[in-house]
Amino acid sequence: MKKALLALAAFGFMGTAQAQTTGCNELFFSEYVEGSSHSKALEIYNPTANPVNLNNYRLVRYSNGSPTGVDSIALVGTIPSRDVWVVVNGQATPDQNGAFCDPALIALGDQVGPANYANGTAVLYFNGDDAIVLVRIQPYAKIDIFGKIGEDPGVSWSDVFPYTDAQGSWWTRDHTLIRKSTVTSGVTVNPTAFNVTTEYDSLPENTWTNLGQHDCACNTVGIAENVANGKVTVFPNPANGQINVTAGVNITDVTIYNVLGQSVLVKDYDAAEQKTLQKIDLTGFAPGVYMVEVKTANGKVQVIKITQR
Repeated sequence: MKKALLALAAFGFMGTAQAQTTGCNELFFSEYVEGSSHSKALEIYNPTANPVNLNNYRLVRYSNGSPTGVDSIALVGTIPSRDVWVVVNGQATPDQNGAFCDPALIALGDQVGPANYANGTAVLYFNGDDAIVLVRIQPYAKIDIFGKIGEDPGVSWSDVFPYTDAQGSWWTRDHTLIRKSTVTSGVTVNPTAFNVTTEYDSLPENTWTNLGQHDCACNTVGIAENVANGKVTVFPNPANGQINVTAGVNITDVTIYNVLGQSVLVKDYDAAEQKTLQKIDLTGFAPGVYMVEVKTANGKVQVIKITQR
């Protein structure tokens, strides 16, 4: 079975043709969780300067290549400015096949979907071959499209043109996908081909540590507030043999993953070693892309992509 654990480099846009809205003015997907069993979740980000009432929005699933939506659910609640809303599958108890959503994932949800599969409302039972659309009701618009409506890629969309599962590595099945911080708006026109790697970074299956927060170029939070919230910064980036990891609170752990999802460096600081600045030696690291996972004393986990020269 073809699976990509942590594929981060995305340097081509061949065949994507993904039309987007003007940046930072409408909601969009910031994270996609396609975990084991029924462990599924979608994170929605508000890039605007104002709270957004979700009563005017719906999630729609286009299943197995269907050209029309087969399931939808209404969103509820309010997303504060530059914050996120996490919607999770609600199947807390095993179904007749023993499948259920991990309670740890359900606990991270701001909104929990139906507790069992029901035709018409089974959006949160998506698989890697389903397109998911974030819809604004009035005035009606598709404001973000994940996948390609009307295309059945097989098991999953992949990272090699034409991005179906007949080639390349699976991305939209058995992975968590995080929207790149450079993305400031949703995909509003069905793509000619869905190259997920252009806008998302990939983490291993059942990785939920980044749910509940999103790093985006739309953010205008001041330095003082970043420090108060324990926001992590890694510099220089690109790196050249060493990085500095800083946070507003003490750093307890730093783990670096390569593009295969393998941990290549683990720093577990004891109480005496914990501080707000940690210098990490990258001597001997091959040039390329890495993910730096940082845990801080306030319980937060943040993941930052870096490039080693």
